[in-house]
Amino acid sequence: MRLILLGPPGAGKGTQAARLVAKYGIVQLSTGDMLRAAVAAGSALGNQAKEIMNRGELVPDQLVIDLIDQRIGAPDAAGGFILDGFPRTVAQAEALDALLQKRNLALDAVVELVVDETELLNRVENRVKETLAAGGQVRADDNPESLKIRLDAYRKQTAPVSAFYSGKGALKQVNGMDPIGSVAEAIDNSIGG
Repeated sequence: MRLILLGPPGAGKGTQAARLVAKYGIVQLSTGDMLRAAVAAGSALGNQAKEIMNRGELVPDQLVIDLIDQRIGAPDAAGGFILDGFPRTVAQAEALDALLQKRNLALDAVVELVVDETELLNRVENRVKETLAAGGQVRADDNPESLKIRLDAYRKQTAPVSAFYSGKGALKQVNGMDPIGSVAEAIDNSIGG
């Protein structure tokens, strides 16, 4: 099974991805994790990425696609994968399609967690209160101001990816505002699981 989970920050993609990994025995592919691992391993792609990141620049799409290409060729990804954090733009989605076609692979589904942004802001505020009440440390980006900025970037860059996959008939939308178990069941139903 090969999946993409879409949705704005705070929609629950990480929670659902972890559940899907456990249920279906597939791997979660995070482009951020792959970049960090390539840099730490000192691979050719990692060294290229390191130079670019050290200059404060974004890693080009083609380098990320090359990392994904290597990663999905690994034995543990043979049974399938969930892409996390990619694609973020239509250009990346097109490059991913070309990569999968080259490998004679196809996505089984693109699942979008549809959420109410006002409720997302409420969730973040509640999570911050609960974390502080429990004596925990709040993530630097776990506040309403940061979330508003991340949601704006999502609407501008990543939301068009939904329309791209919808046009291909691959997009499955799930109400991400439901309780976690209900969202999980809706995802399973949408992917035929």
